[in-house]
Amino acid sequence: MGLLDNQTQAQYQAGTLGAYQYVSLQDIINNFTIAYVGENKLLPKVKRTDIAFHAQRGLAEMSYDILRSQKAHEIEVPTTLQMILPQDYVNYVNLSWIDELGVKRPIYPANNLTTDPYSNLLQDGTGVPTQDNFGEDLEGTSITESRWKSNNTRLLNSSWYSDFEYFGFANQDLYSLNGPWNWGRLYGLDPQRSQVNGWFGINEREGKFSFSSNLAGRLIVFEYISDGLAYDLDTKVPKMAEEAMYKSISYNILSTRANVSEGVVQRYKKDRYAALRNAKIRLSNIKLEEITQVMRGKSKWIKH
Repeated sequence: MGLLDNQTQAQYQAGTLGAYQYVSLQDIINNFTIAYVGENKLLPKVKRTDIAFHAQRGLAEMSYDILRSQKAHEIEVPTTLQMILPQDYVNYVNLSWIDELGVKRPIYPANNLTTDPYSNLLQDGTGVPTQDNFGEDLEGTSITESRWKSNNTRLLNSSWYSDFEYFGFANQDLYSLNGPWNWGRLYGLDPQRSQVNGWFGINEREGKFSFSSNLAGRLIVFEYISDGLAYDLDTKVPKMAEEAMYKSISYNILSTRANVSEGVVQRYKKDRYAALRNAKIRLSNIKLEEITQVMRGKSKWIKH
C-alpha cells in the first residue's frame, strides 16, 4: 500500500493538496440556500444574488481581522523602482528584500522622508497652472519622484564614510581628520533613517509602490492583506470559520428586511458576534512552544 490514498494522490496530481481544510464561497452560498431558505425555515424566500452579496461582504470584513487573509508576492524591483498594487490589495503587512542566504531584510516606509504628489501640474512663467483646449489642467512628471529615484541613499542613512570622493576627501585625509577611534561613532541619528535596507512609498494616484534607488534589481517579498475576493465565488474560506459565515449572512439579510421584529434581529446579531469570536479563537493558531522560544532571553533590559 502506498503512502498516499487515492484521494490524496488525485489532489497531488491536481496541485490541490491541503484544500480539504477550506470550503469555497460558492459552496457556502449553496449550503446556506439549502439550510436556511425555504418553507418553515429562517428565510422563506430570498434571492440568491442577495445571499451572494452578503456572503462576499461578510468574507471581506472577516478577512481584515479574523481570517487575516495574507498573501505574499516575490518580485524583482525593476529599473523604474515601481510595483503595481494587486487588485485585491487592502493594506501592506511587510516588504522585505531577500539576500543571498534567503534571509528577509525589512524595507521601511519612507514616511516623512519623501512623498508621491497626487498631481503634477504644469505651470507657465508666472506660476499659473496651464490648461488644454478643454479647460483641463495639464500635468507633467513629478520632480520629487525623479529626485527620490536618483538620490544617494547613503546621504540619508549616514553611511557616507564609504563615499569619500563625494565629499572631496581622500582615504588618508579622512583618516587623519577623524582618527581610528572615531569610526562608527555617529551621534544624533534619526532611527527611521539609520538603516541601509531601503525605503518604500505608496503612490495612491497611480496605484503603485515606489522604492528607493538602492533597491533596484533586488528580489523582494511583498506581504499584504487581501480582501479575500480576488477570485470571486471560488474564494476559499477555512472550515473553522464556516459557521461564522452562515451567522453573518443570516444577520445581514434579516437586518435589511422590513417587517422583521427587532428581537429577532438582535438575537442573530448576538449569534453572529459569538460565531465570529469563536472563529477568531480557532484561527488564532497560538502555539505555546513558539511563545516560549520567542520569550527566551527577554529578561534583558530593553531601552525605549
